[in-house]
Amino acid sequence: MNLLKRAGCLAALLMLLGMGGALAQQPAVGRDYTLINPPQPTASGKKIEVLEFFWYGCIHCYNLEPPLKAWLKRKPADVEFRPVPAAFDSSWLPLARAYYALDAMGAVAKYHDEIFTAIHRDRQKALLSDSRALADWLGGKGLDKQKFLDTYNSFAVNGRTQRTMDLTRSYDIPGTPALVVNGKYLTSPSMMVTPDNKISYERFFQVLDQLIAQARKERGGK
Repeated sequence: MNLLKRAGCLAALLMLLGMGGALAQQPAVGRDYTLINPPQPTASGKKIEVLEFFWYGCIHCYNLEPPLKAWLKRKPADVEFRPVPAAFDSSWLPLARAYYALDAMGAVAKYHDEIFTAIHRDRQKALLSDSRALADWLGGKGLDKQKFLDTYNSFAVNGRTQRTMDLTRSYDIPGTPALVVNGKYLTSPSMMVTPDNKISYERFFQVLDQLIAQARKERGGK
């Protein structure tokens, strides 16, 4: 009987320790995320909005792509994910404009990864700021070069590019990549650095999921 009692006490202790560990893993403001003040309006209707502020010239955005793609395959159905090309100043605008031109042409899915790879793996640095070089490169990949340049310089793409500068300021984006949940919570892989100075993408996506759950609870969802 004493052995059974001890076993029961041990099980209870282990349960409490497990609960304590789970509680310790809850995201903390200032450590795992920051609050956007004031919160920004969303454009996702009834869905929870997740925005990724990125830049093709950012090596950390490039490194995030594989684990991000894995997360997108399992993201909750009530989450709407949208990439946003960040722009802190005019030097960021060419690649933001390029993203919106490709988006207008329905070609982002085909060339998004390839642009990252060309810049960071193949060291084609001219693509960072030279629209002609980018058009030539895309033309070599099968995209209509002149159509891309016409779209790149269009009024609609110009408007979206200016808007992205406003969004980068409104959300007070500190750097890229940064993910924003429902216009309120901002988190980044750079906030999940391990003691050996590596980024824990596992922890990052755990925090992202927890912030989504928090946003869902605030909306009164399950």
